[in-house]
Amino acid sequence: MTSTELHVVVPAGGSGTRLWPVSRAANPKFLHPLTGTERSLLQATFDRLAPLCTAERMLVVTGTAHAAAVARQLPDLPDRNILVEPLARDSCAAIALAAAVIDKRSPGAVMASFAADHLIADPAAFGEVVAHAVAGARDGALMTIGITPTRPETGYGYLRCTEPPRPSAIQKVLEFKEKPSADVAAEYLKSGRYLWNASMFLWRTEVFLAELATRRPDVYEPIRLIAQAWDTDRQHDVLAELWPDVPKVAVEYAVMEPAAGEGRVGTVPGDFGWSDIGDFETLGELLGRDQDGARVVSLPGRGGPVLAVDSEGVIVVPADRLVATLGVTDLIVVDTADAVLVCRRDRAQDIKRLTELLRKRGHQGLV
Repeated sequence: MTSTELHVVVPAGGSGTRLWPVSRAANPKFLHPLTGTERSLLQATFDRLAPLCTAERMLVVTGTAHAAAVARQLPDLPDRNILVEPLARDSCAAIALAAAVIDKRSPGAVMASFAADHLIADPAAFGEVVAHAVAGARDGALMTIGITPTRPETGYGYLRCTEPPRPSAIQKVLEFKEKPSADVAAEYLKSGRYLWNASMFLWRTEVFLAELATRRPDVYEPIRLIAQAWDTDRQHDVLAELWPDVPKVAVEYAVMEPAAGEGRVGTVPGDFGWSDIGDFETLGELLGRDQDGARVVSLPGRGGPVLAVDSEGVIVVPADRLVATLGVTDLIVVDTADAVLVCRRDRAQDIKRLTELLRKRGHQGLV
């Protein structure tokens, strides 16, 4: 059932550098059909949130380069609900702008923020967890939905909780932890007191904005002035003037981590088949099919033939031509029209280093 008070924000930014060369700055992963269907990750997010929030109460925050694509993929979303950032300023600025606009349009609203590039296998279970988190937000807590860990994952941040999380139960978050080493991640899993941080947040808009004003006035003040001008004929001029000077900082660092240290952050554990599809390992696991020792990921509109001979543990993402492997093990092979990636599977998390190097060498068009 659609909540009459819940407003949902979908930050749609980043370039998915660990999925390069499929994901690019001009065509990032949230615009790709990485869902096992023809729907993009962004469209799947919209579909998942539709039962919780009407399109009139859903906002997408995205960059100038992606605004037109977002509008095309989400024709039911009102144009005024696509908030366009002139420059990327990290998650705090994007979420704060949405919170301030919502607070102006609907004072006292409960707001949720869910990324555009996540995949969830059980939307019904997701909706139930959101309902519990909304209750905590309504009572004034800064809420986050933590993901029940299934393995000692080193690619995610963690939430340290007051006690072993229980389904549907709200409890305090003591600390946000950075991505751990394998040994530390194993200790987290064994303790039973940690959840993955999926950057899913819920709060009353005025509560979050008050926290931001106290903790990061350098972010809050320009956002406040921009929001005052929003939905007026001054919107674009004020945004262009003030936005470039908004500090770049993640919302976890700016608000959630210090608030957790003061007992202001609550969490509800989620176990609904969540994935951020952060690298080709995950993509192969979720969408690949086994073929002669290879795990082949054929995306809609792509998918040439794959020939794997005497190959083991190979992930292949073909484009439109034949990809053949012979006598190799534990590799990732990704083919696109203008770039080919070959790397060891245990280096999947490091693919973003290639995009950094390409930028440094002036190959912006390939990033």
